[in-house]
Amino acid sequence: MAVPSAETRPLLAVLRGERRDPPPVWLMRQAGRYLPEYRALRAQKGGFLELAYDSDAAAEITLQPIRRFGFDGAILFSDILVIPHAMGQDLRFEAGEGPRLSPTLVDHALDSLTAVPERLEPIYGTIRRVRAQLPAATTFLGFAGSPWTVATYMVAGRGSKEQAETRRMAYRDPQAFGAIIDALVDHTADYLSKQIEAGVDAVQLFDSWSGSLAPKEFERWVIAPTVELVNRIHARHPGVPVIGFPKGAGGKLPAYARETGADVVGLDETVDPVWADANLPADLPVQGNLDPLALIAGGARLDEAIDAIRGAFPQRPHVFNLGHGILLDTPIAHVEQLLARLRG
Repeated sequence: MAVPSAETRPLLAVLRGERRDPPPVWLMRQAGRYLPEYRALRAQKGGFLELAYDSDAAAEITLQPIRRFGFDGAILFSDILVIPHAMGQDLRFEAGEGPRLSPTLVDHALDSLTAVPERLEPIYGTIRRVRAQLPAATTFLGFAGSPWTVATYMVAGRGSKEQAETRRMAYRDPQAFGAIIDALVDHTADYLSKQIEAGVDAVQLFDSWSGSLAPKEFERWVIAPTVELVNRIHARHPGVPVIGFPKGAGGKLPAYARETGADVVGLDETVDPVWADANLPADLPVQGNLDPLALIAGGARLDEAIDAIRGAFPQRPHVFNLGHGILLDTPIAHVEQLLARLRG
């Protein structure tokens, strides 16, 4: 099947450094529970993990927001914790409690795990199904969690306040923790490479917990592994853009942008976009950074927030997005308002 060029896909063009006006738009977590069609399918099929590993269902969920809203990008429906699952940890999602991994690496050795790489095969099947159905103008985005963020779950077995257990381990035994990070780099590079081979156009690295680290630890556990991942993806797949999203990086964001080699940097909602435009490398594409709560508010406040973000990047290539994932109680009408404001 012939793959459309970047010129016909606005989002891919911007990820490769071309400015487009209006900016292309997609929303983190756009495929998910704020959509009634997603909730209906989940009620029919079962839990989250069952959906993620059902190629037909996951492809349908990936395509739902494209059919409804016509976003410029489709984001693969999956989860960042499929990597530790494939590395041999048990993974389950508990209602109202979130994900759980076992055994926890705070008290079990990494080499006690037995890898089960075939657990990832349904995800590549999802990608192939979406690729075959995606409109020609829509860019297809794959993703993975960044090593630091995924490691916090592997060590503690769950999301944790301030990632304290993992930060303690990184200080107490940097050699053992470094082995976890190195293993995650290897598995994640292969996973993203196979996503690209299956049909995605670009990939995003989610570092959701990068904001919890001190500057030197940020350099060691966020920037250095990201450099290695970006280099491996670029070497294996020249021209495929990598989006880095270090949520909470704040003042460390310019160093991340300069040092990692990421083609695009995502900005969370706490970043002043005017500051970002002044302090990030010239011409580096950025993505973001509407507050998800502004989208829930709607009305004039939403319009003002959209206009302020667009005005902050008068020359820079920009992908319009949220500063984090869309929230459950987001009204469909407000997403429609966002798109009308951007494209009107």
